[in-house]
Amino acid sequence: MKNLIKTLLACALLICGANAKTLREGTLKVATEGTFSPFSYYNDKNELVGYDVDVARAVAEKLGLKIEFLTAPWDAMLAAFDAGKADAVFNQVSITDERKKKYEYSVPYTVVYGAIIVHKDNNDIKSFEDLKGKKNADSATSNWAQVAKKYGAQNVTVDSFAKSMELLIARRVDTVVRDNTVFYDFLKQRPDAPIKIAAKLKDVDYSAAIVQKGNKELADQISKALNKLEAEGKLKEISLKYFGKDVSE
Repeated sequence: MKNLIKTLLACALLICGANAKTLREGTLKVATEGTFSPFSYYNDKNELVGYDVDVARAVAEKLGLKIEFLTAPWDAMLAAFDAGKADAVFNQVSITDERKKKYEYSVPYTVVYGAIIVHKDNNDIKSFEDLKGKKNADSATSNWAQVAKKYGAQNVTVDSFAKSMELLIARRVDTVVRDNTVFYDFLKQRPDAPIKIAAKLKDVDYSAAIVQKGNKELADQISKALNKLEAEGKLKEISLKYFGKDVSE
């Protein structure tokens, strides 16, 4: 009974600390793209699903709130959020010093790092330094193409990630440099694909929810909910559902 009372009190404190306006309406309004698979997209049944969507739903449940989604392309979505039409954004928002000036962040719920994807039979590449002189497939404007070029790779220009993977599987290029979440998503869709990660960048990026600047109270409550979800294994469960790997830590 004592443990039950403690649990109820903890839940009450979590709920009471959330943004007052959100609590009055009983709804957490979340902005997300809705066209950003596997993070936020509409499935064949026209249901909004995805890693970030499921994380947002789990957070709202922890806070004892209903949830509503506002979906729009990135620029329009952020404009709507900036105009106060949503309480938070769950959409793989990277944590940057520039954004910290404008928004409050929750604790991160995704860890992203650069990776070299190679054919499973390629054992020659073990580090980013090994990219020198290798053929790397990517679009001309991709940030990852610039990373590969920095390490001496020759870029083979393609118009999509899918095309770059086709070339890699056919052994027409040596590498594809992308982040780990893209790799895991591809492998989840095509588990028999003969590919692997040969090397990872030491530096990592973190993605988190954002709320309006000054609303640290709501950011803190979202963070507490995320910490609880991590401790309970819920974030790992959602990660495995979409990626087959835990990308939350």
